[in-house]
Amino acid sequence: MSEFLDALRSNPFMQYAILAGVLASIACGVVGTYIVVRRVTYIAGSISHCVLGGIGAAVYLRDVWGWTFATPLRGAVVAAMLAAFIIGIVSMKAKQREDTVIGAVWAIGMAAGILFIWKTPGYQQDLMSYLFGNILMVTPEDLWLVAGLDVAVIAAGILVYNPLLALCFDEEFARARGMRVEFYYLFLLGLTALTVVLLVSVVGIILVIALLTLPVAVASHFAKRLWQMMVLASIFSILFTVIGQAIAYSPGLPAGATIIVLAGAVYVVVAVGSRLPWRRKARERQFQVQGSKFQAEEPRQRH
Repeated sequence: MSEFLDALRSNPFMQYAILAGVLASIACGVVGTYIVVRRVTYIAGSISHCVLGGIGAAVYLRDVWGWTFATPLRGAVVAAMLAAFIIGIVSMKAKQREDTVIGAVWAIGMAAGILFIWKTPGYQQDLMSYLFGNILMVTPEDLWLVAGLDVAVIAAGILVYNPLLALCFDEEFARARGMRVEFYYLFLLGLTALTVVLLVSVVGIILVIALLTLPVAVASHFAKRLWQMMVLASIFSILFTVIGQAIAYSPGLPAGATIIVLAGAVYVVVAVGSRLPWRRKARERQFQVQGSKFQAEEPRQRH
């Protein structure tokens, strides 16, 4: 640990990596809470892998056809937004199961990316960098990009908190109250796509999926409200990224993989602990107390 702290004080790359983990955790904590509660976590995985299709297409058009404006980031944005739109429209209008649509978009997008990259002559970019990323190679420009994403995500979370809350917990009730469910569902998918596409270029596909799901899954065992889950998920994600990098530094392990293993181990411990007999009895007593309070208040409300 002392070696990590010394490197953190003297090495700008380590400082950038820690800042990137903290900033990415904020966006993942907010957006991840929505997609986990809405039970569409596979959407993040599908969009993340479709990003590879956009990157491959952009590189192919730039190198083969001379389209200089076709940068990998722009291709990734187009692919992510297109994937989110297809998933949303098909699942709503065609009445298809979301998991079927998500699986199809996932496979097609990634396969298309591999084909485009394969057909690009002389393209030697390492595909592993897109899958696993390298948080230790973050630049100041990347940090500003993720900071801008945090501002947009927090602003969106505040402005449309109640509609997204209704969408995640009771879609039919929200529809009955006249809420534009389709609009907010597409908005949520677009926000997810924007988060994924900007973070993939910094930390990689696999780590983005992990940070969107595992910290939220841990936070769900402690939070009672949606906003509390967002805050706790962001805090857990920050702890995972910082501690994971500290663990990986001395033995020279990949930082991203270490962070994922740490987050997964904590989730398993918390999930198993929540099923212990004493934990279940505590929850039952809590529900009984809440029920008795409700029964006591109900007659007064009637009067």
